[in-house]
Amino acid sequence: MKDIVRGTVQDTARDTAGEGGLRDVARLPKAHLHVHLESTVRPRTVRELGGPPEPEGPFRSFREFADHRARVRERLVAAEHFRRVALEFCEDEAAQGTRYAEVTFTAASHGERVGKLEMPLEAVLDGLAEGSARYGITCRVLLDHSRRRPVERLRRTLELALRYDEVIGLGLAGDESHPLAPFAEVLDAAGDAGLRLVHHAGETAGPASIREALTVGHAERLGHGIRVLDDAALVARVRELRIPLEVCPTSNVLLGLVPSLREHPLPRLRAAGLVVTVNTDGETALAEEYARLREVFGYGDAELAKLARASIEASFAPDEVKARLRGEVDEWLAT
Repeated sequence: MKDIVRGTVQDTARDTAGEGGLRDVARLPKAHLHVHLESTVRPRTVRELGGPPEPEGPFRSFREFADHRARVRERLVAAEHFRRVALEFCEDEAAQGTRYAEVTFTAASHGERVGKLEMPLEAVLDGLAEGSARYGITCRVLLDHSRRRPVERLRRTLELALRYDEVIGLGLAGDESHPLAPFAEVLDAAGDAGLRLVHHAGETAGPASIREALTVGHAERLGHGIRVLDDAALVARVRELRIPLEVCPTSNVLLGLVPSLREHPLPRLRAAGLVVTVNTDGETALAEEYARLREVFGYGDAELAKLARASIEASFAPDEVKARLRGEVDEWLAT
């Protein structure tokens, strides 16, 4: 499934670039804020590492999705594996017009599994550094932790995050029916240490998960957050606080959380005055995601540029990086 998606990104961009003056979405400068490194592993790389084949259709449940990704992660055991997927991530993202990425990585889980806590993260950072230099993309790292796993592992995640300057934040992911409350002390410490906090909420669970992410989790952005629309008062609060949503339309459809892309709430989220950023979760290519929004919702180049700017502004990039990317988006529109 991913082979097909990734293989058509440039073809789609070329096909639409000349129609009605539409610009090439693969050349639109973008920031990618919600993408799990382990979900971006190329199918060929998974096959070469002896991993499971890509499913031919949508996942039937979030659990099925999580179990499949776990089988992929299990094949990453050596430093060269982690370095390889990070380097390939940079190449793939650069080809899609991504200029800045905040990639999520489950470092402590991998470190415990392979018996070397620091190795997976250090190998990933090495691969990202080489990829950034080779492909002209800036990459920084967010560390995540499953809500289903022990608090002690989140503490180790925090310890890892504080050791490396390239790690800028952490957050809770996984099954949103599990509360954030048990992790409150560690999250408080992370915020006090200057790390940025971003949690999955409002994807598989409802508004209560978003409220908890904002209060207990001190979330500065919401991973997904699409179910905020279930509560008008919460919409008003998120809008007032200007909390960006990391929306991943194709992923929501593939996981069965939304019936189809045409029925996705992204336009309603924007109409409600919320800050909406476009991302992939790692389940498709970013340029393809933008191309689908153009096709399904009729977004012209100006609207796509607004979405790209929203991602840039919602990122944790330094001000000078944001200024440069704004200029690149303006140049894309002026071409």
